[in-house]
Amino acid sequence: MGRRTQDGSAGDADYGTIGSAYSRYRRPDPRIAAVITQALGAARTVLNVGAGAGSYEPAGSQVTAVEPSAAMRAQRPGHLPEAVDATAEALPFADGSFDAAMTTFSVHQWQELAAGLGELRRVTRGPVVVLTCDPRRVEEFWVAEYAPEVLATEALRYPRLEDLAEGLGGRIATSTVRIPQGCTDGFTEAYYGRPEALLDAEAQLACSAWSLVAPDVIDRFTRRLAADLLDGSWDAAHGELRTLPRYEGSLVLLVSEP
Repeated sequence: MGRRTQDGSAGDADYGTIGSAYSRYRRPDPRIAAVITQALGAARTVLNVGAGAGSYEPAGSQVTAVEPSAAMRAQRPGHLPEAVDATAEALPFADGSFDAAMTTFSVHQWQELAAGLGELRRVTRGPVVVLTCDPRRVEEFWVAEYAPEVLATEALRYPRLEDLAEGLGGRIATSTVRIPQGCTDGFTEAYYGRPEALLDAEAQLACSAWSLVAPDVIDRFTRRLAADLLDGSWDAAHGELRTLPRYEGSLVLLVSEP
């Protein structure tokens, strides 16, 4: 296993530093939640790895959450069970302990992807549901016009879908998840039709890749986007996104059945 930060974060982003506002900006969107819940099926017991503040945990199931970051565990709402302090690569559960497993916006933080995927499959009897982004499509987003370094960083972090499928094995189904207008889960593409919201420094921070680029990149992005919004340049190029009901970007759902 690799190094963990003082907070316990095990990936390239230190959530002890960037996670303070996470639960305010990364709130589960009910339309995306419905897609995940459907994929989990009738599972009674569900493991959520890289659980963060508890986004997308199905209300009708008995959920066991695993989260290495103390800052993220502390932000879990009181009605959710406390998360286990562990990493994906070393899950403290017996073989076949859960009906299903899930992980959302987490696989790119794992230090040993194959080991983590193997552990997920080991402890899960049924489907393993992975919400992630397709690295081949990340850089197609309009943010690339203002801060290509941010999207290049994101694209490098996300594992290839082929690697996820190989690591999980079984029957694999992969589908694009359309991002709804006004999405409450503030990952970068969630702001496709609300560019003003992405000028917020805390909103940027909640998209973890933004914390991994040089501050001058973020400053340039903020200044250029603010100017283009003021003079109408952004709307001239992308204004149709403001009313687009759903955006087809890089967000994908991968489901592995044993």
